[in-house]
Amino acid sequence: MGVQRSTASGGHGDIEVPGQQRWLRLIPIVFVTYSLAYLDRSNFSIASAGGMSEELGMTSATSGLVAASFFLGYFLLQVPGVMYADRRGVRTMIFYSVLSWGLLAAAQGVLSSVTALIVVRFLLGAVEAAVLPALVVLLARWFTKAERGRANAFLILGNPVTILWLSAASGYLIEATSWRGMFIIEGLPAVAWAFYFRSQVRDYPGEAGWLKPAERDAVQTAIAAEQAELAAAHGPGRSSALVETLRSSRVAILAVQYLLWSVGVYGFVFWLPTIVKAGSSYGIGTTGLLSAAPYLFAVIAMVINSRSSDRARHRRGFVWPWLLVGALAFYGSYLLGGDAFWLSFPLLIVAAIALYAPYGPFFAMISELLPRRTAGIAVAVVNAFGALGGFLGTYLVGWLDNATGSSAASFLMLSSTMAAAALTLLMVRAPRKEREKRE
Repeated sequence: MGVQRSTASGGHGDIEVPGQQRWLRLIPIVFVTYSLAYLDRSNFSIASAGGMSEELGMTSATSGLVAASFFLGYFLLQVPGVMYADRRGVRTMIFYSVLSWGLLAAAQGVLSSVTALIVVRFLLGAVEAAVLPALVVLLARWFTKAERGRANAFLILGNPVTILWLSAASGYLIEATSWRGMFIIEGLPAVAWAFYFRSQVRDYPGEAGWLKPAERDAVQTAIAAEQAELAAAHGPGRSSALVETLRSSRVAILAVQYLLWSVGVYGFVFWLPTIVKAGSSYGIGTTGLLSAAPYLFAVIAMVINSRSSDRARHRRGFVWPWLLVGALAFYGSYLLGGDAFWLSFPLLIVAAIALYAPYGPFFAMISELLPRRTAGIAVAVVNAFGALGGFLGTYLVGWLDNATGSSAASFLMLSSTMAAAALTLLMVRAPRKEREKRE
């Protein structure tokens, strides 16, 4: 990663932020942290296709309910978790979250009942709930508007990159041990990582002894200028941050939009290995490799789209067109039907690209639409509704597949929600001063 220089536009002119220390020290840490979170969230789909459903006697509908229980806990603890992080610090909150989810993820390997699995999945979602919004808030404190799309993209890259190697490695890990062994082996690294995270991360640039003074002063000045502009655009806060966030029409629209988007993302992520295994008739090892392929392309698209968004200094136009492409890809898979797997597989690759490419600009947009006093809670509220979308996506795909005996109805449902997500985002407007500056 070369030397990073960004220019933040503030009310007093352009502020150039020199240096690369933030990128080299902080970005790899947040990337690995979110990667571990996504690993312990998503390996359930491989375990389900790799023998767990048969051993525990789970139907597609039951398996969908178990997977969806994660998102119920994830939804309930989003906003309280971020409020705790604001009071006690992002670093402290994430340390305890990572430690807890590592232990709970490994515990899945010793469970023998569906009820116990539902409880542990719920708790796993609860302790992981505030991690993503807290990391987005952390990056907003460390990176300027001109950098934020790329910084958020590197964070969210933990999602498709993890699924990329998870899908390939976990299948063979199950073959070498069992689905129980996979849960234990993949859960324990998070326990060690929690202590490393706490030793390396600080909540603000001014608290980091390793950051050179020139880079520290420049980034703090740039972010202060950005916040002053947002405060002028929104006016002084007269109520609590939570009340102000809940009253925001932008937050409400983004929350609904992200719910619809997440139905598509998690309906795709949690059921892709099962769809691939049924369509290809391969073993779990090869199924894992095939399931990984779409995410390789998704990673590349995320980097390119986020860099383009940063250069354009614009977000919305780098989000909604991708979601519309995803809707068309799912609809194409519906038209082809379950008997044409090898024809629909390229469309699943397109769907993965379209689902993941917009993440960096989307989360940058949230923190740039609102002042700092409400941005953290806004991310949590939006992400909480995304958790509801995850619950619906994982459960409904399993229920529809079980009820109809094929994936056709699921593809139609995913296409509809992605199209609705694209159209909903078009309703979001930037603050008036931001629009005037752009014009």
